[in-house]
Amino acid sequence: MAEIHFTKAQLAKFDGQDGRKAFVAVDGIVYDVTNVDAWINGKHHGHVAGKDLSDAITKAPHKKSVLAKLPKVGTYTN
Repeated sequence: MAEIHFTKAQLAKFDGQDGRKAFVAVDGIVYDVTNVDAWINGKHHGHVAGKDLSDAITKAPHKKSVLAKLPKVGTYTN
């Protein structure tokens, strides 16, 4: 399968609302958080899917360790 490249506008469509998948970008990689219990309707502790969360994850208690468990769906360029 070809790698998918997301722009800011394309990533925004994957916000987890109304049955859409929930994707987030961190350090240029796009991850699928759709099936993560902590992400309900594309929301997780004040953060929303469909965005670049590179800065936010550095302040999270789990840091980037949680990313290893998530499916990678593509790359992100702002």
